[in-house]
Amino acid sequence: MMSAHDTLAAPQPTAKPLADQQNEPDHRKLRIDKVGVRGLRFPIQVRDKNAGTLQSTVATIGLFVDLPQEFKGTHMSRFVEVLNAHGGVVHVENIPDMLRAMQTKLHAMNAHVEMEFPFFLCKKAPVSGKAGVMDYTIRFDAALCGTDLDFLLTVKANVTTLCPCSKAISRYGAHNQRGEVTVQVRSEGIVWIEDLIALIESSGSSEMYSLLKREDEKAVTERAYENPVFVEDLVRNVALKLNARPDITWYRVEAENQESIHNHNAYACIEKG
Repeated sequence: MMSAHDTLAAPQPTAKPLADQQNEPDHRKLRIDKVGVRGLRFPIQVRDKNAGTLQSTVATIGLFVDLPQEFKGTHMSRFVEVLNAHGGVVHVENIPDMLRAMQTKLHAMNAHVEMEFPFFLCKKAPVSGKAGVMDYTIRFDAALCGTDLDFLLTVKANVTTLCPCSKAISRYGAHNQRGEVTVQVRSEGIVWIEDLIALIESSGSSEMYSLLKREDEKAVTERAYENPVFVEDLVRNVALKLNARPDITWYRVEAENQESIHNHNAYACIEKG
């Protein structure tokens, strides 16, 4: 007859270890360049140009590493662990730390991160001075291949463009449209988002605003009429300003005008480096 002591002392069954399919060998012997997670929405804070200020926003993030041919899969949860371990403040200065952590935690040679998020600026109307918030699309693409770091900053901003040809041949005004400009840069130092936005907005026929009173609308439309710009002029204007910055080592400038009198868009691109 078993005593209570014998019952308590009875050996417990050993838990069976969970299968790790990712670490199993793969017979196809094909290396994967990038594998990971994409479409992860995460609250972040981005450092503004003004010292000591942080802007809160939400980024859509992708995290990837390379996978050697001998492994079947990667560990997806580890990407999210790395992201959470680095907190909510994102700046170009701490992205290399995140990439190195991915290399270590996932035993990878190469690590990649992509982040796209809305960036907001308060902008005053040109005459009334009324303030309104403008949003811009920003993207970080960074890769650490061994110890070699590559960082690509993308800024998208809209401008107004007025057609020089239409102005030259028309008796009553000229057609204008919204132009979307995409600037991608590589640099030797920090390039501030705000500086690229200002560079783009100064290159069209007129800047755009979220809030315009009647006197502001008059000023904006007259400025555009006095400053006609083809899509070709737009990318050249941006490129000239980028050329004046020796810290920018490579760039691509794209502009697309959403034509108001054509059933197509006008497009131009300049790349350097």
